[in-house]
Amino acid sequence: MKNTFIELGIAEQLAAELKMNGITEPTPVQKAAIPELLRGADVIAKAQTGTGKTLAFTLPILMKLNPQKDQVQALILTPTRELAIQITSEVKKLAGAMQATVLACYGGQDVTAQIKKLQKSPHIVVATPGRLLDHLRRESINIGKISSLVLDEADQMLHMGFLPEVESIIVQTPKARQTMLFSATMPDAIRQLAAQYMNKPQQIDIQTEQVTLKNIKQRVVETTDRGKQAALIELLRSQNPFLAVIFCRTKLRASKLTEALQEAGFNADELHGDLTQAKREQVMRKFRELKLQILVATDVAARGLDVEGVSHVYNYDIPLDAESYIHRIGRTGRAGHSGYAITLVTAKDMSKLDLIERGIKMTIARRAIEQQEPASGRKERAGKENRGSRQRSRQDAIGSPPSKQHEGRAKTKAKKDNPWEITQADLEFAQGKKEKGARKSSGSQAKSRSGSKPRSQAGRSGGRSSSRRRSQ
Repeated sequence: MKNTFIELGIAEQLAAELKMNGITEPTPVQKAAIPELLRGADVIAKAQTGTGKTLAFTLPILMKLNPQKDQVQALILTPTRELAIQITSEVKKLAGAMQATVLACYGGQDVTAQIKKLQKSPHIVVATPGRLLDHLRRESINIGKISSLVLDEADQMLHMGFLPEVESIIVQTPKARQTMLFSATMPDAIRQLAAQYMNKPQQIDIQTEQVTLKNIKQRVVETTDRGKQAALIELLRSQNPFLAVIFCRTKLRASKLTEALQEAGFNADELHGDLTQAKREQVMRKFRELKLQILVATDVAARGLDVEGVSHVYNYDIPLDAESYIHRIGRTGRAGHSGYAITLVTAKDMSKLDLIERGIKMTIARRAIEQQEPASGRKERAGKENRGSRQRSRQDAIGSPPSKQHEGRAKTKAKKDNPWEITQADLEFAQGKKEKGARKSSGSQAKSRSGSKPRSQAGRSGGRSSSRRRSQ
């Protein structure tokens, strides 16, 4: 198989741009897809995240683009804003070599500003389905003359319920277009979509030894619902990740966990759909510039993120299925680098874990983590102990005899430097009781204890003993 981009048919100026960006050798999915796309075939490419799918469709688009035509020639559909921004950034690095223009269209941006930019007829538009349909209704974009259509992360568009919108977009494109479908997994609904709208597509399936990337070290940490937060914090402190993405099931859980991590002293921030687009872009910019160590995100917000240097992925909430698991842990171990994926599971998560392991065709190594009681539990327990201490003090004052439990506690802990336990032992001697195996008289023992204690402690003990004798 050809081992350089020029051998695959990529122009020298594009290959030079790739080299300037540190990319000299094509990945397996690029080697398989680029020749097929350059000859004009439709392609369905199934490959895991981090394998170079973006360049696999970007390079052929740039090769076939005519910069002299002021019209939209290629449309790339993505499920999320962040992925649209990311792909646009990658395309712009190469577009200059071919005199091509690129525009990202996604929600959260000023529509009027986007309309003005669309009036300049960019050659390539990277869009989310919702915002693109908005422009189509406004007639601010014309996709009736495109020659290339890309459905990126198609399985996630299915999971997010975008297939009806995607179909509404496809029917407004020319039938003679070239269609490219890229995905990490290939559910039946995606295959049906391909069969309906693609022309004899070439199937590309990049296999690895396991379904998940082999350079990601995966672990399952068994914990409890009450101990999960403490377990995560312990993992973060012991592993000290360079960059970490933590996945939560809901926006609310992501917000609460972010707050807890910040209170614990971590450089963390959140990424989810309730944030404004400006805030989301700010968070991602900080994360990419290494000004943020931990990103707490929901599945939708972090879909397709490609940030160099992510060393750890933590599944704070277990994914619902193997496909979601693959997409989550694919944030690390990218471009040949190693990474770690840690999934926290409770007893009720075991059925989901079994489903994931069957889906990825491997058993994930397990470890138990020593549970630490949450701060709220410690406060509650401390409050109970303080109340119990005050109650025992009141019992001493009124002369009630200590319980069997307290007698045992006094005998076993009398040597500890705790004023309450020593006083309890003194009470026993005042009542005429002797410790097992004691050889001295109660009077000599009391004198010895009194002499070994600090003055203030002895005074408190003597007062209570005198009170006790009077009550008898």
